[in-house]
Amino acid sequence: VQLQASGGGLVQAGGSLRLSCAASGRTFSNNAMGWFRQAPGKEREFVAAVDWNGGRTYYTDSVKGRFTISRDNAKNTVYLQMNSLKPEDTAVYYCAAGRYGLLTNYARDYAYWGQGTLVTVSS
Repeated sequence: VQLQASGGGLVQAGGSLRLSCAASGRTFSNNAMGWFRQAPGKEREFVAAVDWNGGRTYYTDSVKGRFTISRDNAKNTVYLQMNSLKPEDTAVYYCAAGRYGLLTNYARDYAYWGQGTLVTVSS
């Protein structure tokens, strides 16, 4: 089982990026999917999650209104559209597949993790 995150890069403050996370090895259509991030010198933190069919989403307060998580179960892929990026969004972003179908912001509820993609927002 592999989660391959992509789409990171360098962007100016106020810009946008779209992260993708493609799963292989098994389908996650019955599992919640999430994005976490880890900034230099900080602990990994929850960013966003989407339930098994994309009907419900959940965001950490600092990204509400700027980030949108979505999924395409036919492609076994989850996305994170990031708009109005700020320097404090700079981090390595990780996608993760949940153990269950329901939304959760706890890292312990995610069984599979991608390798991470670096997002750098310059001021």
